[in-house]
Amino acid sequence: MLQVQKNVSQIYWKKWIKDRDIDAGDALMRIYMPLVHFHVNRIVHRLPSSVSREDLHSLAMMGLYDALEKFDPKRDLKFETYASIRISGNILDGLRKEDWLPRSIRDKAKKIECAIEKLEPALERKATPEEIAHYTGYSSIEVVNVINDVFFSNMLSVDEQIKDVGEGQVNLIHTLKDHETLTPEELVLKDEQIKLLANTIGSELNEKEQLVISLYYHEELTLTEIGTIINLSTSRVSQIHAKSIFKLRHLLSNSNI
Repeated sequence: MLQVQKNVSQIYWKKWIKDRDIDAGDALMRIYMPLVHFHVNRIVHRLPSSVSREDLHSLAMMGLYDALEKFDPKRDLKFETYASIRISGNILDGLRKEDWLPRSIRDKAKKIECAIEKLEPALERKATPEEIAHYTGYSSIEVVNVINDVFFSNMLSVDEQIKDVGEGQVNLIHTLKDHETLTPEELVLKDEQIKLLANTIGSELNEKEQLVISLYYHEELTLTEIGTIINLSTSRVSQIHAKSIFKLRHLLSNSNI
């Protein structure tokens, strides 16, 4: 059965590459549709509810079509790998170009930032979500959720771009870095930064927070899946994740990592 599917796929590829046959292109889009669903599901759980799944799906579809248009079968690269780069890259590009944070969230973020700037010098320490909430009139959960949303938005805005030889751009975050090209000095600096980041996270986050962050960002599990593993509700895992991001915000803003 798998061999039959592979043979059919090869027939469509030949027609598409040779004549840009529309029917063959449509067939290939259907064949590789699972890649679209995978990357949409992978990122949608990390975004605010204001970002619709339909918008992400449209961005992913454009990324898949772009991959079909630009893929060179002569290159030593599987289409699935190339398409994944294009799909996820197009999603992030779309999120960067469109300010998907509602105006209300932006306004709350500014008020929270002002509160932090006033509270921390007076406290001579980091302000807690509860203290910020009391100062702003928001709930503590609202504070950490807003900071979480802005944190992701800022990460998108600084995401670098690199040229993909001869074909547009792909996101640096979705490419494999060739460490052999690093100078010895860069390798030492990189190792030191990684150690510093790991040590700081270890001291900033408790065991449960570290576990949630690891499962969410390293293992790429959803909040519901994490809740099943550590026997907590999805809402509770979401709270732990948001508070962890709140703590890490200080880490990233106050260091050169």
